This record gives sequence, C-alpha cells and structure tokens, in this order.
Amino acid sequence: MLHRIAVLGSTGSIGTNCLEVIGALPERLDLRGVAARSSWQLLGQQTERFAPRWAVLSDSSLKGVVPRSAFSSKTELVFGPEGVERLAADPEIDVIVSGIVGAAGLAGTWAALEAGKRVCIANKETLVVAGPLIMDLARRRGAEVLPVDSEHSAIFQALQSGRKQEVKRIVLTASGGPFRGLSAAQLDEVTPEMALAHPTWNMGKKISVDSATMMNKALEVIEAKWLFGLEVEQIEVVVHPQSIMHSFVEFVDGSVMGQLSPPDMKLPIQYALTWPDRTAGVSPKLDWTKRFQLEFEPPDLECFPALALGFEVARRGGTCGAVLNAANEAAVERFLNRDLKFTDIPRACRAVLEAHDFDPSPSLSELLAHDKRARQEIQLWKS
Repeated sequence: MLHRIAVLGSTGSIGTNCLEVIGALPERLDLRGVAARSSWQLLGQQTERFAPRWAVLSDSSLKGVVPRSAFSSKTELVFGPEGVERLAADPEIDVIVSGIVGAAGLAGTWAALEAGKRVCIANKETLVVAGPLIMDLARRRGAEVLPVDSEHSAIFQALQSGRKQEVKRIVLTASGGPFRGLSAAQLDEVTPEMALAHPTWNMGKKISVDSATMMNKALEVIEAKWLFGLEVEQIEVVVHPQSIMHSFVEFVDGSVMGQLSPPDMKLPIQYALTWPDRTAGVSPKLDWTKRFQLEFEPPDLECFPALALGFEVARRGGTCGAVLNAANEAAVERFLNRDLKFTDIPRACRAVLEAHDFDPSPSLSELLAHDKRARQEIQLWKS
C-alpha cells in the first residue's frame, strides 16, 4: 500500500529524518505535503527534491518576502497557521507526521484526527496538553495515533507481545542527558551551551534542554498514560546511558519485552509510517560482533526534580498537563536567553503549576487559555 504523507515540521530533526525514510521507500511512501514555521530555504530544497503538492510556511509575515523561485514549480506554496490545518485535513493525505515542537503542534494534529487520518505523533506536547481529548477524538473519528518517539515506539512494539490486561508495567528509558551524575551544586552552574551538548542524540534546542533537565521524560510519562491507557502506577523510568534499549514492557508472568536498536530516529519513524508492516530501510543496525554493555540505574529525583513533576501531573490530569508544558516551554526559552538558571526551570514550573486554577475536566479552549496564562506567569517568575 502506498501511503500519501504530509510532514508537519519537516525542517526540524524529526522532519528531516522522516524525509530520509520517505526517500528510501518510494514504493511505499509518497510525500504530498511539507510544513515549517519559517525555515523557507530548507523547505524549498525539500520541495525541489520531492515535488510535493503543498508546502506551508506558518509564519504569515513571510508572505511576499520569500522568493517563489526557491520552491518547486509543482508545489503550491501556502502561508499562515491555517495552512497547516488545511494540509492536515486534506482528503488526498492518508498519514500525518506531527513533528512541530511544542503546543503549536496541537492544531495540525487535531485537524488530522478530525479527518480520521493516521497521525504519527512525534510531538509529545500534544498528548501532554490534551491527552484525553486527543484519544477520545481519535476513537470517535476512527483515526489512528501511532508513536514516533523512540521510547513510545518501543513500548508500542513490545505491547504486541501480549494483551493489555497482561501488562504489569512499562519502563521508559532515559539517557540521563549530559549531566548524569552531577551534583545539585554543579547543575546550578550549567550554561545553555552545556545543556545543548547531548551525548547520544542530535536534537533541537528545546528538546535538548528538556533532556538535560529530564523534563522530556516527565512529559513522556504523561504521554504514555494517555497513549496506552495506563495507570500512573504502571509507568516507571530508568536511566540507560547507552540509549540502545529504548524502553520495555514487563508482563504479569515476569516476562520482559524490549526494543533495541542504535540511537537513531529513522527506525521508529519508519515503523509508524509502514505499520503494521516491517520493511528494510535506512536505519543503522546493531553490530553483534562487537562487545558492548547495557547499564540501567534509577533516576536521581533530587538533582532532577522535573521528573517527579511528570508523575504528579499524570496523576492529577485535568489542566495540569497544559500548564506544565507551557510553563516549561517558556522557562526553557528564558534559560536559553540567559534569563533563568538551569535549576530554575523545574522550580518555576512547579510554582506556576501549584498556583494555577485547577480544572479536572477542561475543554480544548480552556486548555489553550491555561497554556497562555502559564506562559505569562513564567515571564513574571523570579528565583
């Protein structure tokens, strides 16, 4: 079956890896649309290579500025955030890759699910902000939500070894980021340059900082709860520095099923795009002729308090996910601008989370309002 695909966030890390996978499997995957916020030069190059029908730049201010000649003549160029939703809902698209970082990715994902499509979700913030609403919408529309994050893809694959009622717990693995083993005093001196130097993954700035604070794992705990329909008590986190075991599932009989591969995003992307089939692709393979070891250790919640926030938010639900996600995005931005210390990020998030007006059953519009207020509160927060 030939899947017609649109990639939202095609110029980011997930998006460029996704296009590598699509380019390697032309008999299975057909790129019909690409979308980015403002990186028009790279977006133009992508249209020259693949000649998709649509390209979207969500930054409306670029209209009349970007040269049309930078894009394939076979591609229709659209501007504005509404263009992302149009692309996601278009009937000529079968599969949407949701790779836009942050809460900004919610609108495109929502439009695709409304249209009953398969959404390969790399944007964990969408489920963190509106997990119950997203999964309910997918059920009502007959849409599919498949994970692209390496950890959730690993869980998704391992879960196929048993029935849901046979699952004792899932265990998400974390690399530990660049600061594993550092003391609280050392973390207090972390600079943006240090936080962006991840030891095993090549990611964008926001996600790299999230990995360094372990907020990414906090968000993944929340995402896993909604994506797999689990109780919080069924979710655990371990630190695994090699990033080879991407996560695993323990069943009630004691059997443990995990997914191993080199740390490369192309494999989980390809699995989501071609599921339920597996096919040869461009992902690197493990070399079993070479000696290597796998280490696992518990996370240090004292030095990395962001992770504890994830479990707390997953338990409470309601508006907490939207508030934590927005507060973190705004706090990371202030840190990158050298306006907050590294260790201030989880402190600021906790302060805004504890002060917000909790609602256990918010609507989508109410979640977006809480998102906006949390960002404003972070701007006012002082250590």
